[in-house]
Amino acid sequence: MTVALKVDVDTLRGTLEGVPRLLRLFDEFQVRATFLFSLGPDHTGRALWRVFRPGFLAKVRRTSVAHHYGLKTLLYGTLLPGPDIARQGEAVMRACAAAGHEVGVHVYDHVKWQDQVAHRDAHWTERELRLACDAFERVFGEVPKVHGAAGWQINPNVPALEQRLGLDYASDTRGTCPYYPIFNGVRSRCPQLPTTLPTLDELIGCDEITEETVLEHVFAASRRPLPQGHVYTLHAELEGQRLLPVMHALLQRWRDSGMRIGPLRSLYETLDLERLPTHQVEWGQVPGRSGDLAVQGAAVA
Repeated sequence: MTVALKVDVDTLRGTLEGVPRLLRLFDEFQVRATFLFSLGPDHTGRALWRVFRPGFLAKVRRTSVAHHYGLKTLLYGTLLPGPDIARQGEAVMRACAAAGHEVGVHVYDHVKWQDQVAHRDAHWTERELRLACDAFERVFGEVPKVHGAAGWQINPNVPALEQRLGLDYASDTRGTCPYYPIFNGVRSRCPQLPTTLPTLDELIGCDEITEETVLEHVFAASRRPLPQGHVYTLHAELEGQRLLPVMHALLQRWRDSGMRIGPLRSLYETLDLERLPTHQVEWGQVPGRSGDLAVQGAAVA
């Protein structure tokens, strides 16, 4: 069984502190991952309005958001100006690529995309994604080849735009296997490699799961056979900081069990694109996470 690692980097702190720690961890295990970067302003503080969203306050209490993100990050975009992540973090970002990790686009403004994209039109969507791609090109000197949407939030314009931008693949949804997406009747030939495993922040605090026991639940889920393997999404702000020991133990458990660990691209390169199925993209719930997410739906001809 294969586990592909997708690292979402949401904040400036995650870029400057979490990413270097993950780089050292991955070097220790001699594994490579896919790092998806937020490339515009850090407006994390503006997410606090979600306290009124059903389930969000419970998640905040379960996962100690202030502890993971830090008070300064939680003030960005409100009492403090939002720093430009790509400009302040470009050296760290380039270090990822230099170390042999795959790099790609997560988002330009994380909070803006996550909270608004589901209800926005094609013009808004293209502007936001192009801002991210332009910032990526300034940092890395090349166009991105992979995108993973913030919070698994998209709209029907996103997959078609990913195809038009020439991306090799995207990882915007939750699901069970790679597929070509069709969302509200709009088809795309940009493959989706969905996240298949639960994340730590979805599990901790639910059903009496703690930071000490959560890895057993992720590991058990990763043992469920899937034809192309699993995609595990981790966060530089969580596994790269307070939950780094959990990630270390999880990598050790996967290695000891003989599982192959690598970036999303290693999974993509095994796909037979001519035979890849097409699936609907739908809105659905994921246990432990508030709100609706983009999820893989039924197969279509």
